[in-house]
Order: sequence, then C-alpha cells, then structure tokens
Amino acid sequence: MVLPPVLFAGLAGLFYAGMYRENPGELQSVFVGRPAPVLPTTTLPGIPGLTDADLRTGEVTVVNFWATWCPPCRAEHPVLKKMAEDGVRVAGVNIMDDDAKAVEYLAEEGNPFIGVATDPNGRNRVEWGVTAPPETFIVGGDGTVLFRFVGPLVGTDYETRFLPELKKALADAG
Repeated sequence: MVLPPVLFAGLAGLFYAGMYRENPGELQSVFVGRPAPVLPTTTLPGIPGLTDADLRTGEVTVVNFWATWCPPCRAEHPVLKKMAEDGVRVAGVNIMDDDAKAVEYLAEEGNPFIGVATDPNGRNRVEWGVTAPPETFIVGGDGTVLFRFVGPLVGTDYETRFLPELKKALADAG
C-alpha cells in the first residue's frame, strides 16, 4: 500500500531534476573525456580508409557517422564539405549502407573525408554509442573524445552547440 506512492514520488523527483539539468535536450556520451573507441577496419572501394592512428595525429578530427539512405546526412553534407575546405580534418564512418551506393554518392556530391571506414552491420556504431545517423564526434589530437553531437550539422542547434565546441577544440589544439 505504501510502495506505489513512494515509487511515484521517486519517479516524479527524477523527472523534476531532469527538467532543470544544464542541457536537458543533450544526450550525454560516456566517451567524452575518454579515448575514442576502435574504428571499423573495413573501407569503401577506391576511397582511403580510416584507422585509429588517424585519430591520434595531434590534430583535431571531426568523426561523422553517416549513410546514403539517411536524408539528414544528405542535408549536412555541404557543411562537412565546407569544414574540409576550411582545413578541418573530417573523417567518415559509413554505417549500415551499400558500399556501391556510398562510393557513388561521394563521387557525385564530393568527398569531404580524409578517410572512410564502413560499418555494414552496425556493430561498431554501438561501440561509439551511435543510435542513428547522423552523429558527429569531435576528437582531440590525442584521440580523446571531446564532444558528441546527435543529428544533422545544420540549423541553430549546430550553430549554438557544435560550432562553439569545434572552435574551442581547434583553439586548444593550436
């Protein structure tokens, strides 16, 4: 008889505390502040691959999880190309996709990536905590995950949350 009201009060307390967190809409990543998880070893035909050493070059790297079947991934592609043009190291992980379609897409739309790893079965994305593409990580030059961004790199959320973190990471590295 006492248990239901106690459970309800506890749950209500958790919800109340959650509403007043610093960033209630932000998904936290257990990897922030830790070494980046292992990257898949598979690659796209004719496109440079991506290795764990690529995340530990001393330079900040943006790691983008994407797929050709993902409309938000297509929407953010021009932003990734602009980042690469501006000198930001952008690495790609193509997930749960057809290799031929991914190669064709990059040939048609442009390839902003220094290298692309593939995760055809979606196993490695789980190691990174990726729920669905697109998701993007900022990785420090020593391979430490600095920031996780869920969703496409477009709009005000991108401008107010991702860009300041990228600028901070680049300034700290330089």
